[in-house]
Amino acid sequence: MIADLQCVVLDCPHPMELAEFYQALLGGAVNQRDQRWALSNDWATLHTSSGLVLAFQRALNYQPPQWPDPARPQQFHLDFGVTDLDRAQEQVLALGATVLDEGVDRRGWRIYADPAGHPFCLVRH
Repeated sequence: MIADLQCVVLDCPHPMELAEFYQALLGGAVNQRDQRWALSNDWATLHTSSGLVLAFQRALNYQPPQWPDPARPQQFHLDFGVTDLDRAQEQVLALGATVLDEGVDRRGWRIYADPAGHPFCLVRH
């Protein structure tokens, strides 16, 4: 092993707003004290109960992905396991997510964008 994953960093126009979106989705603590990072208006973190850390970095002139347009690709996406896709969809839409592809229920997942435009999937477990 060469390294340990420290966190996943997402570029966005409003770091604190996106941290709060993901906190409502995953739980955890926004901007928990951590010697690895200095918090500022340009950087926010979310420490989840699973140990995953997401960080949100302000990007000037941020251009969100336009899924599935290859001219502005998704770059990466996050998958979140849920037991009830319909209920989880209601909840993420209420938080400010948008539907990119509801898919067919038998497929077992649906695709959304967070408030900054990053794609993510809700996957039935």
